[in-house]
Amino acid sequence: MSSLFTPTRLGSIELANRVVMAPMTRSRADDQGVPTPMMLDYYRQRASAGLIIAEGTYPSENGKGYCRTPGIINQQQIDAWAGITEAVHQEGGKIVLQIMHCGRCSHVDNKSETAETVAPSAIPAEGEVFTEAGMQPFSEPRALRSEEIPEVIEEYRQATENAYAAQFDGVELHGTSGYLPAQFLSPGSNQRDDQYGGSLENRVRFFAEVLEAMSMVDGADKVGVRICPGFPFNDVKDPNPKESFEAMLSTIQPLGLAYLHLMRASPVDVYELGQNFFKGPLILNGGYKKDSATQAIDERGASAVSFATSYIANPDLVTRLAEDLPLADVKNEFLYTNSPQGYSDYPNYSR
Repeated sequence: MSSLFTPTRLGSIELANRVVMAPMTRSRADDQGVPTPMMLDYYRQRASAGLIIAEGTYPSENGKGYCRTPGIINQQQIDAWAGITEAVHQEGGKIVLQIMHCGRCSHVDNKSETAETVAPSAIPAEGEVFTEAGMQPFSEPRALRSEEIPEVIEEYRQATENAYAAQFDGVELHGTSGYLPAQFLSPGSNQRDDQYGGSLENRVRFFAEVLEAMSMVDGADKVGVRICPGFPFNDVKDPNPKESFEAMLSTIQPLGLAYLHLMRASPVDVYELGQNFFKGPLILNGGYKKDSATQAIDERGASAVSFATSYIANPDLVTRLAEDLPLADVKNEFLYTNSPQGYSDYPNYSR
């Protein structure tokens, strides 16, 4: 049997196999950020994964970036997520919540009327973001005041507490894709002159303090972090991403996190980076197939491999990989629509 289908452990989280469902924004929450019944169906169908990392979820109204994405900031959202975690657990699965503050990567049309777009510095991201009215330029952010940053860190801590109230098995900090932690780390988006900007040590500080706050809720062994050094998505500009993430990983190493989730859509050798600067379990992500995923575990020492696109059209991906069954194709036109079609209506393999 391939090692891909053997048990493993990420911190305190026990996995029945090493096939991880990667977090993917699918825009199926309601307009108030409450997870919907079709989201429950979607995650329950995929519970045979060793671990599901649920989609990026905002920790505050200011942190919301996209339309129809879920939150974890009020009781209605917590209760809806609790129904999802219960469904996954009933099927024998494990699920963690990815906490995602988009910072400057948003548009006012995607936020509540009282929310703001905030960032380390008042520098808008170049590019556009999807809204119900179509693609629109990113809104200009307001620079966070020094005294506000601890409040944002507290939002991450509270979101972690709320996730555990919803019975998630752990949480993951979204540290890539140009969102708030990456904005603080990157000199292209962080031109502050206080203790959170300027030197590399200062630019690392927000990342480290957020992870420390999340770890204080119920232990670092339930907290993971996802990174992709040098990934230019959402206008990340860092002339030396390898140096930046070496410093970040060295700073957080003493926490003893559950895992480091590495995307290889990067000019940096993320596996080497993880091996050298993170002494804990590694999840690798980025276009893996069964054979390459097995090789990553057997020859490179990865603890698990996460699959994204493959999981959209193949709720029974573990079975299909284990039995070498063909994979269904994704219906791209339905990726971000507000319908079960192309979301929770993909069938298991029929013999």
